[in-house]
Amino acid sequence: MTKTIMLQGTGSDVGKTVLVAGLCRIAANRGLKVAPFKPQNMSNNAAVSDDGGEIGRAQWLQSMAARIPSSVHMNPVLLKPQSETGSQIIVQGKVAGQARGRDYQALKPKLMGAVMDSFEIVRSGVDLVVVEGAGSPAEINLRAGDIANMGFATRANVPVVLVGDIDRGGVIASLVGTHTILSGEDRAMISGYIINKFRGDVSLFDDGIAAVNGFTGWSCFGVVPWLKSAARLPAEDSVVLEKLARGTGRALKVAVPVLSRIANFDDLDPLAAEPEVDLVFVRAGERIPADAGLVVIPGSKATIADLADFRAQGWDHDLQAHVRRGGRVIGICGGFQMLGARVTDPHGIEGNISEIDGLGLLAVETEMAAEKTVRNSSARSAIYDVTLEGYEIHLGRTTGADCARPAVIIDGRADGAVSANGMVSGTYLHGLFASDAYRAALLKSFGIEGGGENYRLSVDRAIDDVAAELEAVLEPRWLDSLMS
Repeated sequence: MTKTIMLQGTGSDVGKTVLVAGLCRIAANRGLKVAPFKPQNMSNNAAVSDDGGEIGRAQWLQSMAARIPSSVHMNPVLLKPQSETGSQIIVQGKVAGQARGRDYQALKPKLMGAVMDSFEIVRSGVDLVVVEGAGSPAEINLRAGDIANMGFATRANVPVVLVGDIDRGGVIASLVGTHTILSGEDRAMISGYIINKFRGDVSLFDDGIAAVNGFTGWSCFGVVPWLKSAARLPAEDSVVLEKLARGTGRALKVAVPVLSRIANFDDLDPLAAEPEVDLVFVRAGERIPADAGLVVIPGSKATIADLADFRAQGWDHDLQAHVRRGGRVIGICGGFQMLGARVTDPHGIEGNISEIDGLGLLAVETEMAAEKTVRNSSARSAIYDVTLEGYEIHLGRTTGADCARPAVIIDGRADGAVSANGMVSGTYLHGLFASDAYRAALLKSFGIEGGGENYRLSVDRAIDDVAAELEAVLEPRWLDSLMS
């Protein structure tokens, strides 16, 4: 009989993703066949699963932690926000349509069938499934038709562990408040709780645990300290961009404009890990630093809208000045599309704007098309002649004179473009900087040594470190009963 546990949070960004990855690695290290599952995810950080569809990158990371191939069934419903009120809906890896928030609430009950079908596929043949919730079960205004938290837990009869983030404050009220407002049926699904992101002497929270236990009757399954190793893992939620340190004074400053619909920003993580790279995320209202050597324009879920916002921020003038000073520019996916002369959307795929001028740094044009490219890819850098492994998730076809100088060769075909002077380039390939050889060659062109550490191996080691830290602090009897 497959065991299942579900981690739900008292709110968003409480650390569920990392805890699930850690539990998956603990189970795998103990010789269990384990799989992650998230019924519904909302993120523009998507991955291409091993079976060829889109899933949240968190579930891709968790499958890596579990040491099993990733599958679309690990994240059957993925919402990719395109505007403040609407999202593209991915069901079992494929685009199923778009919906505004209120319309999606009406659609959710129809998606439960796909969620349950995927859940049965994931748990078939494994010893343990570790499920991740989304947001919080305390959002009782969204409980009707819920597929992400208690709606799934009650339907699948999966016990829940509630995760509270003590770092943000109010963790006792969050846990007790959740207990208070849940229905009796939902409350009965919760077997205990975990306190996450604790700093300092854990014994100082003994009275806090006693208080929570007294109000709720729930057991505490552990107080988890701030996991330093988690910082070496790819982040899923763009909220993390607001917390990153800036201006460290390292040898090469790389500036990244934070687009309003930034996507797959974990493309930048390998650069952030380089000792001589100062990765600066430029927020709305800020200027692109004049001393940046490289500007990377990342992926976008809404190229046209983000291009308009790019201009509204004045970043187009900053970028032109950067290029005049001899600075370099790399665009990835939507960022590549923005670098061209024009982006057209004759079919209204992204909205009501059918055409917009690009930034004009590459002699290319992009036309949005209904067919979406989703695939894992093997490639070579045409600039540095090194091997690349990555993935493509994009709408649109880009053509033009600068495409005669491709940035990469993907599975034997030319992709991307390079300007005549070689200072501006773009590609549809995500995962560019994760290639150690490419990263080393890029940094060498700036006179910097780097790329020596195997990035993918460093992520795997970080997962092992997280697992070891969790084993040391989680309640042993609870953990052993889960893993037995």
